[in-house]
Amino acid sequence: MSRKLRIRQTGSTIGRSKDQKKTVRALGLHRMHQVVVHDDTPQIRGMVAQVAHLLDVEEIADQGA
Repeated sequence: MSRKLRIRQTGSTIGRSKDQKKTVRALGLHRMHQVVVHDDTPQIRGMVAQVAHLLDVEEIADQGA
């Protein structure tokens, strides 16, 4: 069973640097309180670490077969 991350945007990107805005968009988040699910990979973890102050992250178990 692979691990997944449920990522919710809890902070606004208004007034943030371009790099932070691009990172949030690259995670697939477009608006406040939107939730996306990604595989738990080092690349995603690094992106989350860069904008952790704007996100709420929860580890979940993959429910796939």
